[in-house]
Amino acid sequence: MYTVIDIETTGLSKHLHQITEIAAVKIRDNQIVDSFQTLVNPKTRIPRFITKLTGIDNRLVENAPTIKQVLPSFKDFLGNDIIVAHNATFDYGFIAHNLNIHQRENLFNHKLCTRKLANRLLPDLPRKRLSDLCEYFQVQNEQAHRAMGDVQATVEVFNRLLNLLKEKNICEINEILKFEKANIKRIQSK
Repeated sequence: MYTVIDIETTGLSKHLHQITEIAAVKIRDNQIVDSFQTLVNPKTRIPRFITKLTGIDNRLVENAPTIKQVLPSFKDFLGNDIIVAHNATFDYGFIAHNLNIHQRENLFNHKLCTRKLANRLLPDLPRKRLSDLCEYFQVQNEQAHRAMGDVQATVEVFNRLLNLLKEKNICEINEILKFEKANIKRIQSK
């Protein structure tokens, strides 16, 4: 039903920058049932500030597969699952862009963003970065800014957000997708 994903990249633009790492886990009944993880050779220099943030350097990825080589198995792993990510537009955008360029395919999976859900469910929390949500929910991110560390933290945060949604009697996937896209002011006035 859900696949939680995270990517690391050489920068913020899907048009200018490249993926350096992908991680994902499949979730069924709030349990991780499968995982996918790989470094990716971006075929370009990794900026020093990215290496400082993620620990991923040029030497680490020099023998890794390229995104073109990774995409077929990653797309198979995703299947038709709903993609869950923190700042999902970023991760989804990079994956969709690369699928389009390298495989001439589109990404049609629905997506859920833990940041958007937090904006609606936790309006009084001043910031909604993954680290802020981890602190709020007392989730430890063992390896922040590495794809699998962030995926595992996002899984825990997502499960907590699903519990908050259940308290509002929002349990069906279509209801959750609708809630995530709903106007924040309208939600807060209810």
